[in-house]
Amino acid sequence: LLPLLLLAPCGPCVSAGLRSARRRWPVPYRRFDYRPKTDPYCQARYTFCPTGSAIPVMKEEDVIEVYRLQAPVWEFKYGDLLGHLKIMHDAVGFKSSLTGKNYTMEWYELFQLGNCTFPHLRPGMDAPFWCNQGAACFYKGIDDAHWKANGTLVLVTTISGTMFNEMAQWVKYDNETGIYYETWTVQASPDKKSTVWFDSYECSKFIQRTYQKLADLGAVFKKIQTNYTSIILFSGEPIYLGNETSIFGPQGNKTLATAIRDFYNPFKPHQSVREFFVDLFKIIDHVILNHQFYLFYNLEYWFLPMKSPYLKIIYEEVPLPVGSKASFGV
Repeated sequence: LLPLLLLAPCGPCVSAGLRSARRRWPVPYRRFDYRPKTDPYCQARYTFCPTGSAIPVMKEEDVIEVYRLQAPVWEFKYGDLLGHLKIMHDAVGFKSSLTGKNYTMEWYELFQLGNCTFPHLRPGMDAPFWCNQGAACFYKGIDDAHWKANGTLVLVTTISGTMFNEMAQWVKYDNETGIYYETWTVQASPDKKSTVWFDSYECSKFIQRTYQKLADLGAVFKKIQTNYTSIILFSGEPIYLGNETSIFGPQGNKTLATAIRDFYNPFKPHQSVREFFVDLFKIIDHVILNHQFYLFYNLEYWFLPMKSPYLKIIYEEVPLPVGSKASFGV
């Protein structure tokens, strides 16, 4: 059912309140000065980073193996089910030659994928309520069985302790400033050269940024193929609508606010089977028949004039990076 759930319903497209679209594409992902506290209302079914630990300081002379880790999303619960759909989760592993200790680092949602993709419509609150923070998780050990059973565990490069420590400082900055999970990539068509309106910000993008940082520090990556999952919406040029205050505030646009709430309503949690299929028909009507979608990105709302094929899950090769510094050889 996951591919169907990833389709988002769209409320009636209203002309009132629509503004001219911005012209810089893709829209740059916004970074923040600090990470806000999460609201107690946001609750995760599975605890975020339950065995997390601080990133250790490695000795400069250490030689550290770096591993590419990939497994189907929710592999711990569903095994390889989502792997058949190429819906994969990415992480990176490290092994110290001096201590023999292993570590895993990944980036994912604080309150699971559904909360990052769709908001809650809370009684007494006009604006949709989002639980959409994501963060890095670092912990001791590499669960070989988890990554090998249905996925990937392969050595991609070797770095020094100095490079690892510099990477750790970058991870701290990246984690404190890039705080919101963005599920969707939005582009004009399936053509690889088509315009990308919005880029996702999720686990695979964190791993790619980490690899690039290591390459810039001098790491030389092996010549192996690396693929990542992207969930793509296809749309004409997006229309900027505004932020929470301008739409849902005292001086906001009530018609537009109602349309956005109607858009998200079918994704309320804990539905019965009957309610799910009723909402599925609403999804088809709004997204496919009426070509409408509302996107929340950088704490702002956009209208997407949807077009065929509407949504696609791809598992696309992204080559390992080449850095800008002299390489570190072992």
